[in-house]
Amino acid sequence: MSLREALARHLDSHFVAVDAARLSHLGTHYKGKVRDVFDRDDELVMITTDRLSAFDVVLTSIPCKGAILNAIAVHAFEQTADICDNHIIDVPHTNVMRVRKAQALPIEIVVRRHVTGSLWRDIEADRHGVYEIELPAGIVKDQRLDDLIITPSTKAEYGEHDEPISRRAILEKGLVDEAVLDQAFDIGLKLFRRGEAVAAEQGLILVDTKYEMGLVDGELIVIDEIHTADSSRYWLADEFEERFAAGRSQAMLDKENIRQWLIGQGYMGEGEVPQIPDEVRLDLAEVYCTLHERLLGRPFVPPERSVAETMYEVLGS
Repeated sequence: MSLREALARHLDSHFVAVDAARLSHLGTHYKGKVRDVFDRDDELVMITTDRLSAFDVVLTSIPCKGAILNAIAVHAFEQTADICDNHIIDVPHTNVMRVRKAQALPIEIVVRRHVTGSLWRDIEADRHGVYEIELPAGIVKDQRLDDLIITPSTKAEYGEHDEPISRRAILEKGLVDEAVLDQAFDIGLKLFRRGEAVAAEQGLILVDTKYEMGLVDGELIVIDEIHTADSSRYWLADEFEERFAAGRSQAMLDKENIRQWLIGQGYMGEGEVPQIPDEVRLDLAEVYCTLHERLLGRPFVPPERSVAETMYEVLGS
């Protein structure tokens, strides 16, 4: 059976919703765009589903996406633990992380090596000034930056949109203490450089990524996920120069594939969500599997059994 055939078996049995009643013993339940979380006072149980969000809207599901994201995130946390501590306690199931509960910073730290995605769309619409960052004159789409930049955003609640913000505005609004913010920016740059080096070893370019951080007993740690196909952009390194010179789109191994498909349908987060065909869902699932294999050095094997049922078996006791 081919990988695509194995993934197709999960098109209808995809893991998109959590039956909170079956897991009520885990604590207070709340639902995010991709994860369902149970609050157990000093720790959280984070369940990564197959839900797909883009432009801050939950759109559909991608077969096995949750397990792939979880595996990449856990691997990246292990690779960067010497830079900054993270929230993982253990991983009881392919789609689950048990983590330390942190006081999350109300911002996302977005680190960029290339000018693309939402930043390029902001430049085209002359909205990039909100970041208060000086960019090279005559900059063009997908251009590599000699120096990394940070373009923060506010962290929206479920159903709302993240908003770009500058370092100055973060401090003026009192969102984060200056010393903590400076430390978070420094950690973000160090994490990116590590992720960039790991990606380069696998023939990939880490284009940009977002980090979320929080405080535990006054210590700043990394939370949520890092260096995944949802939180980051990855391009194929051996095709970058030729595509850039020709003004062509880059070969992408991340969620930007579905964003571009949606933009082609005239959708950018407002109005009715277009119907996403199964073939498009499977295409993205294969992209996620490819990134898994490149970063972890082993192929992703879709499970034979229902992800939801095996999760309830593990967490149900």
